[in-house]
Amino acid sequence: MLSVDALGNSISFCLSPGQACDFDGADVLLHNLSTDPLIAGIAYDADQRVLQRLERQGKIAVIPPKRNRTHLREYDKH
Repeated sequence: MLSVDALGNSISFCLSPGQACDFDGADVLLHNLSTDPLIAGIAYDADQRVLQRLERQGKIAVIPPKRNRTHLREYDKH
């Protein structure tokens, strides 16, 4: 897993086994996140492991909600 800045330059990364869940890397990278908004794919639409953690840190999550959510939350599409 890799985190990059707005220009695509790598900021930090976490190597994990191929069979590991992406959230294992996210747990490591979200702990040291230095940016305010986090832009991620739909796969990271997870309340406890991503969204609530970012909210506690005062960060903005720009992550599209999964279609099967009962409550579709707002996000910046642009």
